[in-house]
This record gives sequence, C-alpha cells and structure tokens, in this order.
Amino acid sequence: MFSRGARDWLRHNDKVREAVQNHLPELIAGPDLITGPQERTVQVPVRLLEHARFRLSDARTESGAGQGDGHPGDVLRQGRPDPGPDEAAEPDGGDSDGEVRLLLEFSIDDVMDWVWNELKLPDLRPKPGDRIDEFEYVREGWDKRGARSRLDRRRTVKEAIKRRAVQADPVPFTNDDLRFRQLVTRRRPSTSAVILFVIDVSASMTQIERNLAKSFFFFALQGIRRKYARVETRFIAHTTHAWEFSESEFFQVSGIGGTIASSAFRLALELVGQQLDPAHNNIYLFYASDGENFTEDRGAATLALGELGAVLNHIGYVETLPGAPRTLETEMRRLCNELARRGLPVSSSVLASPEDVWKALRQFFSDEAQTELELVP
Repeated sequence: MFSRGARDWLRHNDKVREAVQNHLPELIAGPDLITGPQERTVQVPVRLLEHARFRLSDARTESGAGQGDGHPGDVLRQGRPDPGPDEAAEPDGGDSDGEVRLLLEFSIDDVMDWVWNELKLPDLRPKPGDRIDEFEYVREGWDKRGARSRLDRRRTVKEAIKRRAVQADPVPFTNDDLRFRQLVTRRRPSTSAVILFVIDVSASMTQIERNLAKSFFFFALQGIRRKYARVETRFIAHTTHAWEFSESEFFQVSGIGGTIASSAFRLALELVGQQLDPAHNNIYLFYASDGENFTEDRGAATLALGELGAVLNHIGYVETLPGAPRTLETEMRRLCNELARRGLPVSSSVLASPEDVWKALRQFFSDEAQTELELVP
C-alpha cells in the first residue's frame, strides 16, 4: 500500500526519533534553555542513512579471509604498533572509511514533545464532580461520501471485488465502490490537576544548585502544559519564611538567610485547605532543596509534609548535589525516606549535574509504572 519513498520516509523518522531520544540528557542539559530567547533550537547528530548494498573489496586488501583458503592462527593483517608520545601528538590523517553524520536542528518545542512522549503525571485519579466537557474525534464506520483525504483504499478495493464477483461484465471501479472513513465527536471526562512547585532559596543554595532545580522545574512545567489541557500551577519559594510568587518571578527569585522548610509546607497546606480542594483536584507538589534544614525544624517539617502526603496525589523531592556525592543522608532526604517507608506517596531524586534532569523526569513521570486514569490532552 506504500511506495518505497514513503517507507524510506517513515524509516528516516524512526531513526531521527531514536537519535533524539538517545541524546535527550545532553539536549535538556543546556545552560541557556531557560533564560535564552523564545525561538531556541538545538542540534542533534544523526547518522547518514544509506540503502543496503553489496560493496566490492578494496584492491589494496591483502590476501586472507575471503581471498582464499585460511587456517586457524593465520594473520589476516599485521596490527599497527602502539603509537609513541610523538605519534600521539601528531596523528596520521588516515585513509579508512569514515562515517558521515548530519546535524539536524530542532526547536525546543519539538524536543519537549520528544521528552514527554512517554511521560505523564503519577497516580492520577478521577474526582467526583468532573465536568464532561472534553471532546475527541474518533473513526466510526464508513460512508460512500466524504473527504478525499479519508478515502479507505482497502475497503474500496474490497467493495469493488464483491461487486465484480456478481456482475457479468463488470467495470474495474465505480463511485459506488468508494468508502470513506467517518469521524464522530465523543465526550469524555476531563480531570483537573494542580501542581505546586516549591524551592529553597536560602543562603545555603548556591547559584549552581538553584539553576539545577529551576532546570528540572522548567522542563516539568513545559511538558505538563503540553500534555494536559487543564493544569493549574502555584509557585512557592522559602528561606526561614515562605512566599507565593508568579511564574516569571519564581524562575528569577533568590534569597539569603537560613532554611526552615516547614514554612513552605505550611503555606502549601494553607493553599490546599483554602483554595485547592483535594476532593475535586489532583494535587502534586515538587520540592527542590540542597537537603539542609534547621535542626529544630525537623518535627514541624515532618508533621507538615506528612499532612500533605495524606491528601496529595504525589510529592516529588529533588536534591541538588553538584560535585562530589555526600556520604551521609541529608536532613530532607532522611525525612522523605521516612515518609516513603510509612507508605505515603513520596519519592526523591538527586540532581548532581544537568544530565540528571532527564533521569529525574523519568523517575517522577515514567509511564511504565503508572496505571491510573490519564488526563485529557
């Protein structure tokens, strides 16, 4: 049903998809993606695709396998000795066959589509009182009239064969043989969700650590908005006190002072209790910190985060850890691990470098471990 050109085009798209997916950690690790211009692009190396063909042996090839009888232990070609210091400094140009790679340019929007192709919000559940206001187009049945682009060739051929089987002198095709796929609209329930992004901006959070956290938030936010129709977002930053910010202010905010994580968790509890109804919304919280917290705040932070875990769909904690890994558990990681052992929906991930952003996205939004209802795109 497809020409060779169409098959090659589909194969090329598959190769491009594979190349982009293999380079996703490097693509989303760019330092200027968040603060760069609106029209941003990245380049992805893709192998030059060739059709399979027989290739004749090079005339300079020495005798050996393929040129005559061979015996076990025969040397096919003398190995090149290890280069010395001088040779390593000035390598030869070489004359062996190389590999050509193309650099394809993609917009950041295209890359985000690749990133979120298999990701979605975890533990998404239907809520009572959802409005049935989302529509989708589905194929349903055939008709003898329709748009040319929806012509079903296979069904048309079948109708023509059935007609010619009962006619004495049939013509190849008639207009009555044509069958067009029909599209109908269906309603389906839509589920609303609220995402709380919380970040520690105290003096212990360096600029590198803040950039790592904001990179994760940026890609998570962009992907969620692409995949889901109705998602509300709230942004909170804290030192010893917590404040709610707009989206633009959130990605630029910095602070000084100590760290009291419970202030942010209490503010999130106030928003959930007064403005966001867990009975009618799927609510998620993603918190980024360097792991440090005021020791005397341990009890209050445990209590507030435990109350959030009891009503939220999921809590994701990302710990910024550039450089050498810490040998001991931090205060916040110990708290999250304790809540996870109690059965609360809490998970954590470590951001040691920009490449870890992709790992964190897959850990929190992986499609493989999720079986709950999906939001309507």
